[in-house]
Amino acid sequence: MKLLITYSAALAVISLITLILYVVDKKRAKKGEWRIPEATLLCFSFFGGAIGGYFAMFAARHKTKHWYFHLVNLLGLLWQIALLVLLLIRVLR
Repeated sequence: MKLLITYSAALAVISLITLILYVVDKKRAKKGEWRIPEATLLCFSFFGGAIGGYFAMFAARHKTKHWYFHLVNLLGLLWQIALLVLLLIRVLR
C-alpha cells in the first residue's frame, strides 16, 4: 500500500511540474523569450508527467500540432497507468 501511495504522489508531483513547464514555455513563446527545450518537455511527460503534460497541451493550447508530443504523452500515460494498475492489483490481493 505504501508503494502505491508513493507512486501516486510521485505521479501527481511530476505531472504538476510538467504542467507548469508547458505553461511557462507557452508564455515565453508568446513573449519571444528563451524557451524550454522540447526534449525537456517530452522527458518530463514520458517519465511521470503524462497527465500534466497532456492536460497542459490542451489547456494552454501548446504543442498540439506536433504529433510526437501526442505520441510521447500517450505512451507515457499508458505505462504510468499500467504500473498504477499493477500496483493496485498487488495491494488488493
